[in-house]
Amino acid sequence: MIEVVIGRAWDGALLPARDRATIRLSWASHALRIEVDAPYHGDPPPPSSPGPTDGLWEHEVVELFVLLEQQGPRYVEIELGPHGHHLVLTLDGVRRPTARCLPLEYVATVDGDRWHGTALLDLEHLGDQRPVAFNATRIWGSGTERRYASVVALPGDAPDFHQPDRFVPWLL
Repeated sequence: MIEVVIGRAWDGALLPARDRATIRLSWASHALRIEVDAPYHGDPPPPSSPGPTDGLWEHEVVELFVLLEQQGPRYVEIELGPHGHHLVLTLDGVRRPTARCLPLEYVATVDGDRWHGTALLDLEHLGDQRPVAFNATRIWGSGTERRYASVVALPGDAPDFHQPDRFVPWLL
């Protein structure tokens, strides 16, 4: 198991302790297990029922990007929200989805000012590729209060999490 703390803003600035989230990654028999412990900011949920939700990045969410071994940036993006919404995308190239709203076993609960989620990503979504690098991110708030956090500091004038060349090595 590895534990990752999303403790910095997208540009590398240190977040206050109350805004930090933790992701724990481990292998289950047929799946990648993802556990989230994150601050809950009370952002409104998406208008749809819990489950696969396209556009989840527009809401309060924790994201995991997993770069797979092979030529070119092929990666999986897993988005998890505090209200039971999720989104799994496979991408072949930066921002070039090949599949979206893939199935995911996911349960989330809100407990006061924190939320917890547990997801099982079936290994079939990784194909026959081994993870080689990753980034974990978090988004919350709205309007001028919208905030973006990342394990990896990212260059640019605005948050852009789709930078596989900046992901950190996979250690699991």
